[in-house]
Amino acid sequence: MALILNIETSTEICSVALSNEHGLVDFRENTEGMLHASLLTVFVEDILKKNNVLPKQLDAIAVSAGPGSYTGLRIGVSASKGLCYGINKPLISVSTMQSMAYGFINQLPENKRDEYSQAWLCPMIDARRLEVYTAFFDIKGEFQSEVTATIIDETSYNQIFKTRKVIFFGNGSDKCKEIIKNEDALFVSGFTSSARDMIKLSQQNYDDQNFKDVAYFEPYYLKEFVATTPKNKVL
Repeated sequence: MALILNIETSTEICSVALSNEHGLVDFRENTEGMLHASLLTVFVEDILKKNNVLPKQLDAIAVSAGPGSYTGLRIGVSASKGLCYGINKPLISVSTMQSMAYGFINQLPENKRDEYSQAWLCPMIDARRLEVYTAFFDIKGEFQSEVTATIIDETSYNQIFKTRKVIFFGNGSDKCKEIIKNEDALFVSGFTSSARDMIKLSQQNYDDQNFKDVAYFEPYYLKEFVATTPKNKVL
């Protein structure tokens, strides 16, 4: 097992978790909007200093690789690569969707795990308008579909509902609640992505020596970035 710094900036939440063979060591988080650029390095420095860890004592840096906010992912990945270069340690990429699924599973009481044993989990990240980034997972957190950017309508996932319940969560799920009307669609509010939920996956990747090329690694944007001009722009 290893001492790993986990960085999550794929949504409006900015969080950093320090983990070792026993799990979570310490944690920092901001939930008050997109302040990643100003807070991420502060969180990293603070969490290392408080726990008397020098950067060179880390075994790896893990980053939530997307999909998600273009700007958030750029900030998280750039900071992670910079740390890796500076201390000559490996970079680990963690699927944002899968870490969300793991986080949701960890929050489920034991009796609910039995109740939802045949259900699929569907984390959703807002991709603006009626589109979401999403994927399906079983109750063990294993992929049951590819990650997609999906435009939601009233017929979305009807074929899946014929065979199982689906639990929707994440910052993209609330807007879908009023569109997907099915008794087998369960919506859970208040779930947010977190660096804490990356820990099991980052440790697994470290054990498997599943590292990324620091020079060439890029976030999993899923869609091309489209710049927009404010409608009320004044020349």
